[in-house]
Amino acid sequence: MEKLQIWAQPWWVNLLVLIPLTTYFAFRRKGVLLNWRHLTALAVFAGAFGFAEAAVVVYLRAAAGLLPGYTGTLSQLQHSSKGYHQEQSISQFPKSLLTIEVYREAATIIMLVSVALLAGSRTRARWAAFLWIFALWDIAYYAGLWATVRWPASLNDLDVLFLIPVPWIAQVWFPLLVSGLTVLAIALCNRGPVTLSR
Repeated sequence: MEKLQIWAQPWWVNLLVLIPLTTYFAFRRKGVLLNWRHLTALAVFAGAFGFAEAAVVVYLRAAAGLLPGYTGTLSQLQHSSKGYHQEQSISQFPKSLLTIEVYREAATIIMLVSVALLAGSRTRARWAAFLWIFALWDIAYYAGLWATVRWPASLNDLDVLFLIPVPWIAQVWFPLLVSGLTVLAIALCNRGPVTLSR
């Protein structure tokens, strides 16, 4: 088990802790301009998309030969993936798959932005929708990885958060904390049954 590391790498990734606080102060007076029905639908999308992302990571690990036991049952896969280190796998990834992974990450952000643009008619609602979707997608991603391959084994496990423009590395607790607090900030700022104009 890794010991707790406070700082993510590179240094500017640590600024992500400001997102929940900024979100709360940006939306606390006028709300997020989305009702609970919209937020629930966006949460369902984020959850499904997060699991799909987790499945892609499992497939990439298997394709790169970094996931022993993937030809067996799910139970065998979960047992054999113990000891996997996500942050070390980046150096072992074939360059071709790493390039594709960068493009996939860019496509993921484009998809999240596209859904957020469709979710609201005002910039405020769209921005809130993007943060909501991104945060829940991130939480669902880790839940999906744990459900399938039992990784992360600990919140202190190191992870490669993104590759664009350079690898972002932090312990799993860091993105989960930022995402969880962002969801909380948006939920607290939701004013209830606001109807979106068409």
